[in-house]
Amino acid sequence: MTKTDPLKTEFCSLVGCDYPIIQAGMGGVARWELAAAVSAAGAFGCLGMVRESADRIRSEIRAVRQRTDRPFGVNLIPAATPPQLFAQELAACIDENVEHIVYFWDVVPAAIDAAKRGGCKVLYQVGSVEDAVEAEAAGADVIIAQGVEGGGHVHGHVTSLTLLPQVINAVKIPVIASGGFADGASLIAAIALGSAGVHCGTVFVASEESFAHQIHKERIIQARETETVHTDAFAINWPPQSPVRVLANKTTQCLNDRLWGYSDQSFPHDAIAEEEGRPVYRFSTDSPLRSMTGELDQLALFAGQVTGQVNEIRPAAMIVDQMIRHARQRLKQLGFDDVWREE
Repeated sequence: MTKTDPLKTEFCSLVGCDYPIIQAGMGGVARWELAAAVSAAGAFGCLGMVRESADRIRSEIRAVRQRTDRPFGVNLIPAATPPQLFAQELAACIDENVEHIVYFWDVVPAAIDAAKRGGCKVLYQVGSVEDAVEAEAAGADVIIAQGVEGGGHVHGHVTSLTLLPQVINAVKIPVIASGGFADGASLIAAIALGSAGVHCGTVFVASEESFAHQIHKERIIQARETETVHTDAFAINWPPQSPVRVLANKTTQCLNDRLWGYSDQSFPHDAIAEEEGRPVYRFSTDSPLRSMTGELDQLALFAGQVTGQVNEIRPAAMIVDQMIRHARQRLKQLGFDDVWREE
């Protein structure tokens, strides 16, 4: 009887990676260093190219390919990007023969169609069953189901372990679990629920290759799971009422750490940092990056509740390796060590 490896899921077969771990395409943070390191380690790296120029996207794609020939994706946000810029971003990806596009936020069928016509597979991150069904109907190849405990922008209202099985039951394409996943045990839990893998952000923000500023990384590894807040205090640059999960800081505390229905126009454009001459506003969706200076600890410190499990800054390859080793150890503990043969 042929033995099968439970960690070689249908997602691995679809995109060509070794392990069913997707590194989230975090805007600003996920640049070529991180995406290339994750993909080279056998997982699925992703460039976070939200509202970036076509030239920057081409440069980042080429930098990844100079360092690895393994599969990766490019994350774009059609609902939060001016239409002309989005068209230029996607055109750059297609021109560079990108095979995988990762979308997020509101489902935009025309964006799925454009990517598919360009020869790309589409992964769509959603926060509800309804959006998952709509994305599949529009031609998406993979659904990423994000729970409310996830870091960064959060589009749903229930936990990942509640959302995940409902999405799996509602669609026929592979579903990836997002929100609260950072180790091998949680990977096994997701697979046990029927997921084809996990989508991880917070643990990779704190990686050595992440373009996040050291201030952001250190806050993540110091924080407990109780120190994140779900708020729309960081609204500049995104559609109205777009909540995020961040680590609490002076900015969130002055607004009582709650949802108010804010929008871009609700806040003063108060510049508290700068990036190569560009002002960075207190209430913007910019997180602290290596290239920024100023009051960085008051910007959006994106992090999920899983931050309590992230206790050190590690190379991305080590993160992937330890997740897989931990997953195999947990399978062995559960008595499933004889159902696969490692190559």
